Amino acid sequence: MIDSSDNLYTRFDRLISDPARLFAALPDGTQYSYGELRAGSARIANALLDLGVQPGDRIVVQVEKSVAAIFLYLACLRVAAVYVPLNSAYTLAELEYFIADAEPRVLVCTGARLAELLPLAQRLKLGHVVTLEAAPPGGSLRERAAVQPDTCFDVPCDADAPAAILYTSGTTGRSKGAVLSHGNLAANAFALKACWRFTSQDVLLHSLPLFHIHGLFVALNVTLAANASLILLPGFDATAVYAGLERATVYMGVPTHYVRMLRDPRFDRPATARMRLFVSGSAPLLPETHRAWAEQTGHTILERYGMTETGIITSNPYGGERVAGTVGQPLPGIKLRLVDTETGAAVPRGELGMIEMAGPNVFAGYWRRPDKTRAEFRSDGYFVTGDIGRIDERGYLQIVGRGRDLIITGGYNVYPREVESEIDALQGVGESAVIGLPHADFGEGVTAVVVAAEPPLQPPLTEEVVLTQLKARLAGYKCPKRVLFLTELPRNAMGKVQKSLLRERFQHLYAARGTS
Repeated sequence: MIDSSDNLYTRFDRLISDPARLFAALPDGTQYSYGELRAGSARIANALLDLGVQPGDRIVVQVEKSVAAIFLYLACLRVAAVYVPLNSAYTLAELEYFIADAEPRVLVCTGARLAELLPLAQRLKLGHVVTLEAAPPGGSLRERAAVQPDTCFDVPCDADAPAAILYTSGTTGRSKGAVLSHGNLAANAFALKACWRFTSQDVLLHSLPLFHIHGLFVALNVTLAANASLILLPGFDATAVYAGLERATVYMGVPTHYVRMLRDPRFDRPATARMRLFVSGSAPLLPETHRAWAEQTGHTILERYGMTETGIITSNPYGGERVAGTVGQPLPGIKLRLVDTETGAAVPRGELGMIEMAGPNVFAGYWRRPDKTRAEFRSDGYFVTGDIGRIDERGYLQIVGRGRDLIITGGYNVYPREVESEIDALQGVGESAVIGLPHADFGEGVTAVVVAAEPPLQPPLTEEVVLTQLKARLAGYKCPKRVLFLTELPRNAMGKVQKSLLRERFQHLYAARGTS
């Protein structure tokens, strides 16, 4: 082991006090120790080296959640490759863009997608396509790893070396890859470990996806930084979460999870008595949900605020007051300011402003997009989040809006421009506007407002036709829950669509229809 290295895996590995200690438990009773984590990730690291992976090479990963997927992530860190996780719901058309942009040395996919991805890989001249399951000879990374040694040389690297690329869209144009370094991820993991008082005695009930910063770089990295344990669930299921409460001490979820658990009378004070911490993030938590959870369980949810490009920026305190409707104060080492959106001048406490921040957790920049990177940073190094907020008299940050029309539904980010582009390409569509509307279950419901082309199609375009076509082009969470039709979209004097008027007009759409 190279003790001088800033390799994130090396830092985690130094903390393993007992290789026999439990790392992860599955619902079926299967358990993995830290020694097995060390050995399993080493075998996959050696298999990647066998495929010719070099430091800095990208490894694009679209797999289902599993312990093997965690070993793969750690293996990429160990060989100083760049881990690029993708949502398992992405369609082939979406994957083509990400693969072409990242130019990976290796694509790791599910066995179910191998056949359809091979022609794409050949067209894009991709070196290797492998799976984490059984596959034709040479196509299974797991089978390659099984014959490899269970130790490996962990490649030393500086804190600035890229560890991962997570794709995050802008409101105009294609997705951008946020490059996160070993130092970025380490700074956030160890700061959160301290702020949330994680210890090796903690057991995190993990129901989040592993392709998202919340489940991967918050939940998993903090667990590793504390030498703690996981109960690894395939996804959110209220019954499985309930069953895990008797062994867990911490739960991290999105507001949708808490809304659904509140509807289940099993989640009461006796059921949650062993838990010490419930964390919510990835989307705003309604104050009503915050209060209802406290009344039903006796626990006050800790809400925090972060972004793909930065990890976690602020957090309500572990030991102090957790204020509903706020996301707390900056983590240690993070500087935060609010500025006027027009002039860039600092705004007084209590007034609205654009949130800007700086710290060791801030990403290195967008992959191969120097122009986009420059546009998101001030001359003094502060990152422009695009979110609007205010700081109250206690120093707590409140997020009051998003300057870029981002929609957060069920904890996932949806960027309207991407959905609008797909809708506008459909036959019979003149133009569209995609907005987020209040939704009791998902926080916001993706909603499309469409103007038909002239002359209109015969038979006329319908909601069902639009949704059917979109489901073949977009991941399910990006697809609108409703498609509404208007004769024209509201515009200002400059011709810009006024989405605020659409949100106001249809704000009760999902309240009227329930949570469908």
